[in-house]
Amino acid sequence: MGTPRARLLARIAVAAVVLLAPTTTCGVAGHSRALRPGGGRGQQQPSSLFPANATRAEAIERQFVEWVRYVGGLRHSTFQHAVARASPSYSLVVDKDPALGDFTTIQAAVDSLPAINLVRVVIRVNAGTYTEKVTVSAMRAFITLEGAGADKTVVQWGDTADSPTGPKGRPLGTFNSASFAVNAQYFLARNITFKDCHVHAIARDYGALTAQNRQSMLEDTGFSFVNCRVTGSGALYLGRAWGTFSRVVFAYTHMDDIIVPNGWFNWGDPNRELTVFYGQYKCTGPGATYAGRVAWSHELTDDEAKPFISLSFIDGTEWVRL
Repeated sequence: MGTPRARLLARIAVAAVVLLAPTTTCGVAGHSRALRPGGGRGQQQPSSLFPANATRAEAIERQFVEWVRYVGGLRHSTFQHAVARASPSYSLVVDKDPALGDFTTIQAAVDSLPAINLVRVVIRVNAGTYTEKVTVSAMRAFITLEGAGADKTVVQWGDTADSPTGPKGRPLGTFNSASFAVNAQYFLARNITFKDCHVHAIARDYGALTAQNRQSMLEDTGFSFVNCRVTGSGALYLGRAWGTFSRVVFAYTHMDDIIVPNGWFNWGDPNRELTVFYGQYKCTGPGATYAGRVAWSHELTDDEAKPFISLSFIDGTEWVRL
């Protein structure tokens, strides 16, 4: 039989053959609190998430949830022919106890994959708090990170943009301060919490939940948060206009009362108010009240929300075969 890694490497050779055939456009799916792994006990079926009289937008979002369950599972691979011939899917287990898993850290599990990964690999992270800085390199695609539950599996680290741990003791900067950085495509995470470590802050300005760096109308990028929950212990904006054409939408999301009433920050450049696109759709909770939002944000209609909660937002209809 050989080792699991050896079997995986052998299967990659089969999967690579498919690259000779025409390929499809790639996309990336984000984490949503409502997404549950398929086939497990306690799984929440789409019918319970969305009633029979659901609106068209809700029906579209149900399709999105079903798709994430499918594409994040071991049975899925973009390379359909390789799946049929070799079933090139694989799973690893991370546990703080070496006797209960393949690795004791998430980074070690990621690093164990081939430098160029072509098959869906599910990394199951057992309950616990994992204090580590994790980076997924650009070519290690097709990773599903699956925790034991949002309240059971926590990943945390303590860097900030001002941390003096960059080259030659320089500040890291925003980009390099990420606790969990994913540079690869087809990454999915579910049933897990990514937690920031806050020690003390003396700044008067609020923080921001997102900083999306879309620089042109031609860029097909943006952040869409569907069925999420925003909690915390300090006031913050939903987003700041890092990019001139920054685009962020929150849908079906519960927000605690930590959200600054006006919601969004132009990052000191009023001109960006004319070009960014920030919106909410059917969000709930004390922090979701739209009445105090800045005039240049949007309370989306069903039709306006549709592109952000459907497969088309990540070109899923092109590269995912349901």
